Amino acid sequence: MTFKNQKIAVIGELNVDLVASGLEREPTLGQEILAQDFTLTLGSASAIFACGIAKLGHPVTFISRVSNDDFGRFCLAELVKKGVPINQIEILENIKTGITIVLSTPQDRAMVTYLGAISELSFNDIDLNKLNDHNHLHLTSYFLQTKLQPDFPKLMQEAKKRGLTVSFDPNSDPTQSWGKEIFEVIKNADILFLNELEAKQLTAFVDVKATVRQLGEYCPCVVVKLGAKGAMAIANDEIVFAESFKVEALDTTGAGDSFAAGFVHAYLNKKDLRDCLITGNACGALSTLKAGGTASQADQNSLEELLSK
Repeated sequence: MTFKNQKIAVIGELNVDLVASGLEREPTLGQEILAQDFTLTLGSASAIFACGIAKLGHPVTFISRVSNDDFGRFCLAELVKKGVPINQIEILENIKTGITIVLSTPQDRAMVTYLGAISELSFNDIDLNKLNDHNHLHLTSYFLQTKLQPDFPKLMQEAKKRGLTVSFDPNSDPTQSWGKEIFEVIKNADILFLNELEAKQLTAFVDVKATVRQLGEYCPCVVVKLGAKGAMAIANDEIVFAESFKVEALDTTGAGDSFAAGFVHAYLNKKDLRDCLITGNACGALSTLKAGGTASQADQNSLEELLSK
């Protein structure tokens, strides 16, 4: 299978993840449970996507902000290891790097986030000329990036003026309010990614197919990630489902972002909707084999090997 590796821009947050993995059950306040492992790893949906798409062979420009502290320096070093350039990441003083504490069971995870520098990037901080000569822009973590949040539609429109396609994964709303303004963002995306709970909260539908169909009225391609069940999508009024790959998952942290990287990789190479879902499912599955979002992401060889099965 031959792929062209188009140039990807990612604009978003950068933080560390502190991952306690292998929990037998969800934690309960007032009770202590044991983890099988603990990992300090590169976090943030934007960085995990950037690393995933870079590992699949795409040149990446990552625009972000991070603090000049130990966690910030760790993030930058990890990005370099993953082949993601850091020359467009601004280093801030007098603010802490963001942190997400991840409590991970084999089935799902709970997260607690301290924003720090995550919320410091604004539209005026972005040199839009950096998007020139790129093919695609990925945006995520809408609710955490409070300074950039009002300008997501304008940022997407500027990308489209430059000929880029745009994907958007809002991630969860910590307030659970899902304000109507998010639909103005969705209308400017070419691909919308949501997990099952997010999609149901956004539409108030219980049935996934009904959720997908309604969201398809706002965005040309809507993808709902269903975890171990697989994924469902709509494009051109066609709804497609693809089952997941069965693997021995250790940690699901960042699996949705690795899924998105795989889907965009196939989408940009003109694969049909089912192939995009299958590629996304494969990349998501491979990412769960080690703790953290980037330790076990797919490269072209591991992706081909899993797809061949």
